[in-house]
Amino acid sequence: MPENTQRHHKPVKFSTEKFELFEGGNDPATLNLAAHQSAHAIVNRGRANGDPQVTERLVSFTDVFGLETIARMWRHAPAVSLPGALWRMYALRDTIRRNTEKIARFYERGMNTDWTSRVVSGVANPPTEDEIVATANQILTGAYTGELDIALERFAAFCRVIAAGQQATAQATEPGTYSAATAHMRQDGARPAPSHSAPSAEVKAEAAARASSLRKRAHALVGTAVELEAAAAKWRAGTLD
Repeated sequence: MPENTQRHHKPVKFSTEKFELFEGGNDPATLNLAAHQSAHAIVNRGRANGDPQVTERLVSFTDVFGLETIARMWRHAPAVSLPGALWRMYALRDTIRRNTEKIARFYERGMNTDWTSRVVSGVANPPTEDEIVATANQILTGAYTGELDIALERFAAFCRVIAAGQQATAQATEPGTYSAATAHMRQDGARPAPSHSAPSAEVKAEAAARASSLRKRAHALVGTAVELEAAAAKWRAGTLD
């Protein structure tokens, strides 16, 4: 993107072509440099522009052009870097929008486990599907209109609450608490009703596999939260490259 210090009076069109200008070929060093340059250019331009339509275009970019467009630029950047942090925020927002019902259930389940993260994330109570999506949009909007470190920490807190909900669901899904009569409920995060009959070996195996998968996802989300928090700390220190 060309440098432009003037205030924009019309929405800037952030097309796929403009994003792809920064991809820079297949050389890893070139791709890494392009990722950092593009991230700084987009953040600086977005934060310098007071037009809400420009901000809306930036926030909803992946809704129009797909997550793969920015994935090609930023997903291979170091986690604790500006492109790495931006990639995680956009990927999280995309995941939330694609799995709103499930995310809302996990959030509701985890919000009383990690009270501090619940407060920082800022999701209204009750955490309806609409509130979950609105909060994700609000957080990413804040990256361009407010303090980037706050946006990073809010998404980190959101990850921690969801992870707590996944852990709680995994606990409820463990063999011994899982029943064949309530097998259809396992994806929604609800605790199964007590069963007077012992679950079959097949049901136990399914429950164990599902609980293990949930725990792995929760562990990954906590890792993402740690990375976002580290990026926030570096942004405050002026060292987030």
